[in-house]
Amino acid sequence: MERRMLGRTGRELSLLGLGGVVLVGMSQEEADAIVREAIQRGINYFDVAPSYGRDQEAEKRLGPALEGFRENVFLACKTMERTADGAREELHRSLRHLHTDHLDLYQLHALSKPEEVDTIFAPGGAMEAFLEAREAGLVRYLGFSAHSEAAALDAMSHFTFDTALFPVNFITYYAGGFGPRLLARAQEQGVACLALKSMARTRWPEGAPWAFPHCWYEPISDPALADLALRFTLSEPITAAIPPGDPALFRMALDLADSFHPLTPQERAELQQYARGVSPIFQSA
Repeated sequence: MERRMLGRTGRELSLLGLGGVVLVGMSQEEADAIVREAIQRGINYFDVAPSYGRDQEAEKRLGPALEGFRENVFLACKTMERTADGAREELHRSLRHLHTDHLDLYQLHALSKPEEVDTIFAPGGAMEAFLEAREAGLVRYLGFSAHSEAAALDAMSHFTFDTALFPVNFITYYAGGFGPRLLARAQEQGVACLALKSMARTRWPEGAPWAFPHCWYEPISDPALADLALRFTLSEPITAAIPPGDPALFRMALDLADSFHPLTPQERAELQQYARGVSPIFQSA
């Protein structure tokens, strides 16, 4: 699988990463198998969070599954904690679950409101713990994930992060205006972009069953459209994309990434036309 440089870190990541949600509901044997499969297919980027699954299930599956592979992979984790004390405690718990003495990337998870950013950067805020952890060698790089453009831009005005993880999706981009400003700001600051929701379509209709239980949104499951959607994301200035958390869709993305080539102008126009009739899962502020 193609690899790209992760901003100014000097590290190279595979085009796709494995998101820990894929492991939720699996036995340890199943988790071991899909992690081995991903590594054999060329993936070296793994991303997880304590909130994936009940009782930190994804972390507890991923740690043992990566034994024997840890030194050759880039391991990213996140925290929803906004205070220094909370972030310190959660970081140490994540390290224990993941069977490692350090994380390659630690991220503020799911920034959604500017008020959260204020707390994070205030005295006693989570950023204190992040900087301490980097100084102590517990984490190497610092980043954030966000579904809010306003919160993401606010965070980037306070600190030059190593990475930013956010939705880069053709429907949110064209129909919701979400993405262009964040991509531009990241390029200005030299922040590496990592992508979420590349294969998202829209929200599930009210009362409709979730055909893909790991996806709170309706994913694109048609292979032809999924190919265009994933290639849209990978054609933007990003390092890597994390596919949906459903194992079948993850494997579909693996197959599609093997034949990645940039979108043509005609394909981009087709996606822009398609997006006009779809309600995006995220919109710009």
